[in-house]
Amino acid sequence: MGIGQEGNVKWVDGLRGLASVTVVFSHLSRAFVGEVFAAASEGEKEGEFLPPTWYQLPFVRLLFQGRLGVSIFALVTGYVCALKPIKLYRQNNPESAFTAVSKSALRRFPRLFFPGAAATVVVWLLVETGLYTIAKHTDSFYLDVMSQPRIGSLLPALTKLIQEIVATWTKRKNDYDSAQWTMLPLLQESTAIYVFLLATAYIKNRARMVCALGMVAFYWLSSDSLFGLLGFFGIFLAEFQMDDFTNVFLSTQPILAPIISTVNIVFGMYIASYPEANIDALSWSRNLHSFFTAILPQDPDYGHFSSSIGLIFISFGIVLSPFLQKLLSSKYLLFLGRMSFAVYLLHHSMMKTVLAWMLYGIHTKPAHMNDKNEPEITRLEYPGHATLLMWSIVWWPMLYGVAYLWTTHVDPRCERMANKLVEWVKLDNAQQSNGYLPMAPMMQAQPSHAHHNGPPA
Repeated sequence: MGIGQEGNVKWVDGLRGLASVTVVFSHLSRAFVGEVFAAASEGEKEGEFLPPTWYQLPFVRLLFQGRLGVSIFALVTGYVCALKPIKLYRQNNPESAFTAVSKSALRRFPRLFFPGAAATVVVWLLVETGLYTIAKHTDSFYLDVMSQPRIGSLLPALTKLIQEIVATWTKRKNDYDSAQWTMLPLLQESTAIYVFLLATAYIKNRARMVCALGMVAFYWLSSDSLFGLLGFFGIFLAEFQMDDFTNVFLSTQPILAPIISTVNIVFGMYIASYPEANIDALSWSRNLHSFFTAILPQDPDYGHFSSSIGLIFISFGIVLSPFLQKLLSSKYLLFLGRMSFAVYLLHHSMMKTVLAWMLYGIHTKPAHMNDKNEPEITRLEYPGHATLLMWSIVWWPMLYGVAYLWTTHVDPRCERMANKLVEWVKLDNAQQSNGYLPMAPMMQAQPSHAHHNGPPA
């Protein structure tokens, strides 16, 4: 899932690296620090709220909420899918653009499917060999519920594995790896983008930008708060970054451009900080809720809309800031970007095995009898945030070490399988069409003559 070489897009890879980090922080928070998702924690009395902790404050909470990370994946998908075709359209080379769209669309599903299926098989093996047992016995509701129970019989277990791999692409769910719910929407988003790029091949560049914004408005009004909205804004962003106006503006407005960039980024981060719970606790969250209620369609997903709208402003600000683009293109963030897909696929299993063992040990406690005289699991107690922080110093490098091994050894094999599948199904070069393009200018017909001697030349 690396970004191609066309265009200066390294900053997008760095942004995606940050996104994967926030997603991991989000799931760690759901497992152990659930109060981070509220504007403030509830007090002892009904309707009473405690002063917010540092990680519940606006801006800071973006690191732990995780919604912005998923939104970045959606935006980057639209940006990357559109980047090369748009560049070729602007070079007046639609034939090559059509070829690029066709190749990208053909490879898209297998390049998502094979790594996702491989990660599901890994989790299935961990579950069936009993390595999720500690996670199932912890007092963390998130770890318990998100850990699939062991089946213990080969044929039913294999059946369940196949069902979950299929469900990833049909039902937006995977009981073995819940993080893969994004795979199908990302595939659907990219397919819609490919259709849009073909449909707008023969219109002016700025007209295509207007059409992309029109699609953003369509998804807004239809309450698609994430993938459609951000995917088509990604198209607009790719066009805007290549437009002559943008380059002239950046070169002629060295003071105004950074001011506009900063205002956009700060405003975007603020509105993306919208909490999930106890919204009435503080004035800033109440004001945000009133603002979104006024501008969003009926019954919206406030959380995802807030992250999407915030990211629109943030990404626009980044495009107007060469300094931030250079910062996001640092070798450290680019490394995070290269590891982002592997980290996304593997972090759940690393939480439910290695991190669970670090925090809770490797032994379960005997079951006890509850009030109904029935056997009940004796939960292992969470040792506290200090222990989590201490072990995180060890666990995070382990996570990225495993992701590096995955990227080095598993991803290339998945890519080879995808390429072999594409080579097997596509036409040979000799059988491909020799350049018919819809709406291409027709060759002007020769004038007919009423009288001529012999057949036409």
